[in-house]
Amino acid sequence: MSVLDDIVAGVREDLAVREAELPESALRERALATPRPRDPVPAFRSPEMAVIAEVKRRSPSKGHLAEIPDPSVLASSYAAGGAAAISVLTEQRRFGGSLADLRAVRAMVETPLLRKDFVVTEYQLLEAREAGADLALLIVSALPGDELDRLYAVATDLGLTVLVEVHDEAETERAVALGAEVIGVNSRNLKTLEVHPETFGRLASGIPRDRVRVAESGITGVADVERYAAEGADVCLVGEALVIGGEPEAAVRAMRAVRTRHEEEVSR
Repeated sequence: MSVLDDIVAGVREDLAVREAELPESALRERALATPRPRDPVPAFRSPEMAVIAEVKRRSPSKGHLAEIPDPSVLASSYAAGGAAAISVLTEQRRFGGSLADLRAVRAMVETPLLRKDFVVTEYQLLEAREAGADLALLIVSALPGDELDRLYAVATDLGLTVLVEVHDEAETERAVALGAEVIGVNSRNLKTLEVHPETFGRLASGIPRDRVRVAESGITGVADVERYAAEGADVCLVGEALVIGGEPEAAVRAMRAVRTRHEEEVSR
């Protein structure tokens, strides 16, 4: 069993508990009563590098990263730094997150929010909408057959913007054929947890320029953002570097300035 398979198995076990506590029909009613989700795409297409800043306590590859007793405080720093969106980990077993974290952040900031989790059912998309998310993550490698297409349609019907995550050429082709507007290239292999920074540059050419290209994983600072910007990234999703760096607001500001600086150098 790969790391991804193990994570998804745990996600399904925890999901079964929540489904037993709250029937899908009741959750749907609550979800549809929430305000219409915000649209993050205009910010993703900004002339500056757009940053999705992540609330992340730990990860399977690095273990404990940071104590985050109140995720809304960290999210407020991200918002002050100009983050285009804020990603909130809601997977509990490996990442130490929860839907309570998402709700706490939603109550504090107006910035679009991404529910970062391993979504494999419609119920989870309803949870995302009900908790105040504006975006949802769909990982191509976790959704075989027509499940990707089905859940993408459900998410868009709910008004959620979908970040479709890919790891190789075949997955990229699936995401493009799906019509996904926002496509994330994760340089971390979810089966082995190894990071291969060259993955984004290799796959970006297969993503049409009218789509939003998101670079994920392996971003340790401004230099990595600069590299991804040069390779065609519109957005960088950054977690570890922000939660351990000590100055999240300033770090987001510095990363946002990268594309402007790169374009200025190119025009000289």
